[in-house]
Amino acid sequence: MTTHVKRAFKYRFYPTDAQAAELSRTFGCVRKVYNMALAARREAWARQERVNYNQTSAMLTAWKKTEELAYLNEVSSVPLQQTLRHLQTAFTHFFGKRAKYPRFKSRKKSRRSAEYTTSAFRFRDKALTLAKMTEPLAVVWSRPLPEGMAPSTVTVSQDAAGRWFVSLLCDDPGVKSLSARANAVGIDVGLEHLLTLSTGEKITNPRHERRDRAALAKAQRRLAKKEKGSANRARARLKAAKIYARIADRRRDTLHKITTRLVRENQTIVIEDLTVRNMVKNHRLARAISDAAWGEFRSMLEYKAQWYGREVIAVDRWFPSSRLCSACGTLQDRMPLNVRTWTCGCGTTHDRDVNAANNLLAAGLAVTVCGAGVRPQRSTPDRRSATKQKPSRREP
Repeated sequence: MTTHVKRAFKYRFYPTDAQAAELSRTFGCVRKVYNMALAARREAWARQERVNYNQTSAMLTAWKKTEELAYLNEVSSVPLQQTLRHLQTAFTHFFGKRAKYPRFKSRKKSRRSAEYTTSAFRFRDKALTLAKMTEPLAVVWSRPLPEGMAPSTVTVSQDAAGRWFVSLLCDDPGVKSLSARANAVGIDVGLEHLLTLSTGEKITNPRHERRDRAALAKAQRRLAKKEKGSANRARARLKAAKIYARIADRRRDTLHKITTRLVRENQTIVIEDLTVRNMVKNHRLARAISDAAWGEFRSMLEYKAQWYGREVIAVDRWFPSSRLCSACGTLQDRMPLNVRTWTCGCGTTHDRDVNAANNLLAAGLAVTVCGAGVRPQRSTPDRRSATKQKPSRREP
């Protein structure tokens, strides 16, 4: 079965000086319009009034006619309208309790980007020309676009390391559901091993940040000694940003390879519903947890599973996967983090992580098969979980 999905293809490009100046002006105008529209909506809310996208669009027209904001006419109007739509989406998510209240964009910290729709760019024979520009962008086409497909939107961005990227959003008919498989796997995430599978396989944690920690610390020390606002500080900041970018690129590449493999090999994938945001509050483990990128791993796994007809099940975070014996179902009272191997009263010796992965798999399959909960029922005589699929060895 072929499903049409919206897919973004991201490429690096190298702008000319004129193009870089034009895009920098556009980024600044986009940020200015967003902040002004957000301020207007906040002021209206204080007066117990509500402002929607159409009203902010009318405000933008009025702003362009003023002498103070006449420079907004120098850039393409499409990215300015798109940022108003993004603001409207942000408020929609806020009122739907899916996000926090929108914040003002910072010149130094916010992402530098601008979005162009079909009326503001021309794409012919791999030549992409944006509005207000006479020459096409020098894009490095590292992979082909879907044959016969044209982008519906183009997003241009610049990261903290000074690299320029263009993202083309297309309908990709090449995404097809994979043939069904009988395989199911439970996955326990960790720090010593990035992933432990219920099959017993352990995937080593690459620790990308640790590999560059010495170089990063040196770059940060040099940055801290530079005078704020100086050209030397800007160059030092750029060097540190390039190290961060290299770490992030390696991490993302590793996660893409792992998640693609898991989705191809398994029909059902069971993971734990971890709250990484709360876990990084542990200052001893915050750096290691952030480097492992468990949240990014889950998001990649979920959207790829949706593309290719697989199922991802998230087990309740309070399910005691590590303390539960996968052989007899006995629940241990305590299981400190330093205990990596333990022996149950039934005589079974468990590897902590493999046992947790097996319990997660059993819990996930119970949800799909019979709808049982994934939290243990401690009121049962032998303290067995309701999700156990195998009978206890104590039973005749």
